[in-house]
Amino acid sequence: MDDNTKKKLQSATFERLLRHLDERKDVQNIDIMNLVGFCRNCLSRWYREEAEKKRYHNYRSRGERTYL
Repeated sequence: MDDNTKKKLQSATFERLLRHLDERKDVQNIDIMNLVGFCRNCLSRWYREEAEKKRYHNYRSRGERTYL
């Protein structure tokens, strides 16, 4: 698999995860954390940290979508 295809699949998978979390507002962050070891807050922080590492200053905050 070439890098471009891999990035597209990873991006689509991440978007699907965000949609799933958005559809499951009944699931609390603490429940996610206890089960899988990360939560919506973690996803939001990881997104921000990656944007900062790559010096993306005008990125749309993922916090709006990951912490629902």
